Amino acid sequence: MARIDQETVNRILDTADIVEVVSDFVKLKRRGANYIGLCPFHNERTPSFSVSKAKGLCKCFSCGKGGSAVGFIMELEQMTYVEALRYLAAKYNIEIKEKELTDAERQAATERESMLAINQFALSEFEKNLTEDPDGIAIGLSYFRERGINDLAVKRFHLGYSLDRRDALYNAAIKQGYSEKYLVDTGLCIRNDRGQVYDRFKGRVIYPVFGISGKVVAFGGRTLRSDKAVAKYVNSPESAIYSKSNELYGLYQAKQSIVRKNKCILVEGYMDVISMSQSGIENVVASSGTSLTEGQIRLIHRFTENVTVIYDSDPAGIKASLRGIDMLLSEGMKIKVLLLPDGDDPDSFAQNHTTEEVEAYIEANETDFIRFKTRILLEGAENDPIKRTSVIKDIVKSIACIPDNIARTVYISECSRLLEIDEKILKLEVDKASIRRQNGSDDQTSIARDTDIQTNTGNTVTPVADPTARRQSQTTSDAARRLLASCEKELLRYILKYGMVTMCDGIDGNGNTYPLQLIDYVCDDLAVDGITWSVEAYDKAFREAADLRNTSWEKDRSQHEVMVLGRYDALWQEGMKQIQATATDMSDIKKQEQALKERCTQYFEDEMNRFADSYLELRLASSPDDDTRRVTTDLVSEPHQLSKVHTKYTKIETERDRLVEIVPKAIAAVKDAHLAINMKNETDALSQLNQSDPQYNEKVALHMKNIDNFARLRMELARNLGERVIVPRR
Repeated sequence: MARIDQETVNRILDTADIVEVVSDFVKLKRRGANYIGLCPFHNERTPSFSVSKAKGLCKCFSCGKGGSAVGFIMELEQMTYVEALRYLAAKYNIEIKEKELTDAERQAATERESMLAINQFALSEFEKNLTEDPDGIAIGLSYFRERGINDLAVKRFHLGYSLDRRDALYNAAIKQGYSEKYLVDTGLCIRNDRGQVYDRFKGRVIYPVFGISGKVVAFGGRTLRSDKAVAKYVNSPESAIYSKSNELYGLYQAKQSIVRKNKCILVEGYMDVISMSQSGIENVVASSGTSLTEGQIRLIHRFTENVTVIYDSDPAGIKASLRGIDMLLSEGMKIKVLLLPDGDDPDSFAQNHTTEEVEAYIEANETDFIRFKTRILLEGAENDPIKRTSVIKDIVKSIACIPDNIARTVYISECSRLLEIDEKILKLEVDKASIRRQNGSDDQTSIARDTDIQTNTGNTVTPVADPTARRQSQTTSDAARRLLASCEKELLRYILKYGMVTMCDGIDGNGNTYPLQLIDYVCDDLAVDGITWSVEAYDKAFREAADLRNTSWEKDRSQHEVMVLGRYDALWQEGMKQIQATATDMSDIKKQEQALKERCTQYFEDEMNRFADSYLELRLASSPDDDTRRVTTDLVSEPHQLSKVHTKYTKIETERDRLVEIVPKAIAAVKDAHLAINMKNETDALSQLNQSDPQYNEKVALHMKNIDNFARLRMELARNLGERVIVPRR
């Protein structure tokens, strides 16, 4: 067992031409230095999808999607990282060389592959039972036909049937050489206390659960018996290949439709998904009867931020599942809610209506969550002030989940209008709920903290800090963190775009100079003050960049230099032949040789500079890590680029030319933001001191000293920034 060798990965990344790759899916037109076309990720009439051949990146400046050749294929075709690499390798006829795994990696991979293999075997057995075994046809297939499921849907979702025999699957698997251990580990079979092994799903119709890459990770089985003592549904247990909180039924079949329509429809059960898909509404997934989890929401968010949740007309079920809306809101999703007519669920509604009717009903009746939640919760509480107050608080909690301030403000205004509550009061309550969420406390604890009076041992009574002051403090703290994140973003952008550019000379312990890359310069400077990245995605991208610099850069640069020198020699030989054919005398030969040498030298320098300039951004935009790919693509993509017409006769100073000036300023901005946060923390701690504390004066003095130190450091930082001198390499 092996994985793709890193040299092969690099060769794929270096060979793949982003224009050629994208052109397989999008009609591109040349515009200046770049190419443009209609975005394949959303519907648009005016082209906003830009492809940069020089950078090897593409990006839609409307919806934000794009990336390197690998990222583009992953996003568009919903492939895994390895699948995208293999796709590009096949396109460019690159032989895949694989590297042997370590013993630990091999053991873990072997277990996983064995479990996936046995699930695949079980899937084929269940499918064969449904369509070829007399019992499967009479019982299982008849059931699906009674439910209105056609043969195409049966094949699309790989529906099956487990024979009503104690160990039919077990015996078939053992006969084919599969291990009993993995039959039990996957949950296909159960071992009882007496050591006997039997089939978990016997006598049930089977709904396979596919992971996002198309591998079968679990099964759901429904009994067709009317015996109430038998569980209606049985599902695979959690295993090394299956975590139910991170899987959604139907996502593998729906993912391309979700991307194309930029919307995910969320239902509850297997049959809801199958019937909706059969009716032509393919962007549907189900949480399979379990409460919606953060993992499932983030899985949806990989494909779209727009979710429509469909409920049937059962009020009790709706109220029980409203918590899922708050979780969706917390992840920044845009939520619509749809209530079906009385007596219908998604399965029956799809079975009884055409595709056009279902689509028209969804478009006409889906509504925002505030209107829906207000209507559902206020039923029967219109004239009850206590219940009405409880409903308003519940809706306020939902609005507080929304991370986007603008969207939150819009919903506050809408809620104010619907509930006839003063907007300022609602905003105050939403702010309180938001602070309680950020502090991780429940409502009762937060209310107590806002109103409690602390009684001291003396005769004085000191109230806690004013809640309004706390909100202001929280707002200021949030603003400081946003400022720090903004400063980090700008500094990381320079690293990703120019990290391997030689910025200046470093000096070693012996006084010798050496070329210092920009990423090394930043690493060294931040390390002096022990500064780390506050945004996790930025930290991941930076660490991967530093790892590339330390492990791959020198080798990759040397290999590229050998290739460029080969081209240099070829250019020189070709040029010398031309000189020999055209030169008239020795003076002319020397003159032409000098010009040829300058051209070849310039070619060598330009090629090596180009390699350094694009090294980090190309590799990180093709990283296997989702966050690193996204961050890199966002930071290094530019909507416009100067054409050669504007630079033909005039030397325009570029950002790259000014790195020795702007990078130290970017580092200083990050440091200053850290100092500002430290000062704010000290000021907050000072304001929270209790005057009755025996050490009150000492604590005040300590906080004041720290505040003065931070203020002094900020002043020195501002003053030294203007005096800093860096000698660029010549």
